[in-house]
Amino acid sequence: MKITRDTAVTLNYRITDLKGKPLDAGATAYLHGGYEGLFPKAEQELEGKEVGASVTLDLQPNDAFGERDESLVRILAKTDFPPGVKVGGQLQGPGPDGQARLFNVVKIKGAEVHLDANHALAGQAIRFSATVKEVRAATAEEITHRHVHGAHGHHH
Repeated sequence: MKITRDTAVTLNYRITDLKGKPLDAGATAYLHGGYEGLFPKAEQELEGKEVGASVTLDLQPNDAFGERDESLVRILAKTDFPPGVKVGGQLQGPGPDGQARLFNVVKIKGAEVHLDANHALAGQAIRFSATVKEVRAATAEEITHRHVHGAHGHHH
């Protein structure tokens, strides 16, 4: 089966910087056809491919994880946090638009806690490589929900 709109696609992927330094790798499943489950340029490159096909493309920040947005960086007093706050922790809070965002604790410096809601790879050009592992017709429920469900269904 070829990758076309409304197919569920499973990929093994690898993300590196443009010099080849590994940044991330794993497997992912996404709903093909503009449902925002994969980088748009990667979707274009995968269109029409079948199981076993591989693609590699270089993506600039705007085509990958976006540019860094400094309005998503916060510095708060450590006293505003419960005891035990650690680098690598996460908390939810309002972003500049008032919408809930997930903030990562990126640094604790003295009495300050530095938070960042940017994706860790925001602002970086990357090389995205992927191999197609599975392609199947998406279910009506997956299309309605705009994402692929697991083997045992999905509950919202």
